[in-house]
Amino acid sequence: MSVAAVHARNVSKQYPGSRGVQALSGVNADIPAGRFVSILGPSGCGKSTFLRCVAGLENITGGELDVNGKAVNGPPDGIGMVFQRDALLEWRSIRRNILLPVEFAKKSPSVYQDKVDHLLDLTGLRDFGNSYPRELSGGMRQRAAICRALVDDPSLLLMDEPFGALDAFTRDQMNVELQRIWMETRNTILFVTHGISEAVYLGDVVMVFSPRPGRLLETITIDLPRPRPLSIRETPEFGRYTAHIRGLFEEMGLIGDKGTV
Repeated sequence: MSVAAVHARNVSKQYPGSRGVQALSGVNADIPAGRFVSILGPSGCGKSTFLRCVAGLENITGGELDVNGKAVNGPPDGIGMVFQRDALLEWRSIRRNILLPVEFAKKSPSVYQDKVDHLLDLTGLRDFGNSYPRELSGGMRQRAAICRALVDDPSLLLMDEPFGALDAFTRDQMNVELQRIWMETRNTILFVTHGISEAVYLGDVVMVFSPRPGRLLETITIDLPRPRPLSIRETPEFGRYTAHIRGLFEEMGLIGDKGTV
């Protein structure tokens, strides 16, 4: 039996202090390698906390959490992370920003030049490798951030609402781009979002979290063909998935406009 990319068993997270906020409670999940997993839930439900625990940036306070068969105790090997803000260094060119993880790992940047070229081609940034972040649009900056996360070939890519700050049109473009990139790399992706349609469009699986303390309410397999054009969002099959998820949140009294929670 193959080892799960992420294995969580009764994972809990309680923050210290007088209030002792319980962010996660009894989360169970087995995520196979190579899957695109959307993590969906209302604000403050522990989605990002779960991601940070997987990344080794937060310690769990109960249960078991393994990445690629090893207990998480600090950042695991072979992971990349993309945040909502691109966090590019303004004084470094896009190419040098992409190479940051290589430098942090004390590896030779010269060995990775071909990989950087490939990623720039893959994301449509071929002509912007020597540009600076201030010269790029928001969507282009996020593409560069994705390149940076992928440069050292992570087996697991963690994405914490990476398109939340983008306008709707650019966000749609980035959804299409991310699907295309993932279909080439086939690494495991955990993608946190507030958007029901975005979660269904991108995911092989949608993990739906309850309000705090975050529990895994339901895991939904998305049986839609790939590559998925944006027009798939208008099909009855797509609508059944979004309606089911929306119903879960309506039952809890948690639903927002435009398919967000």
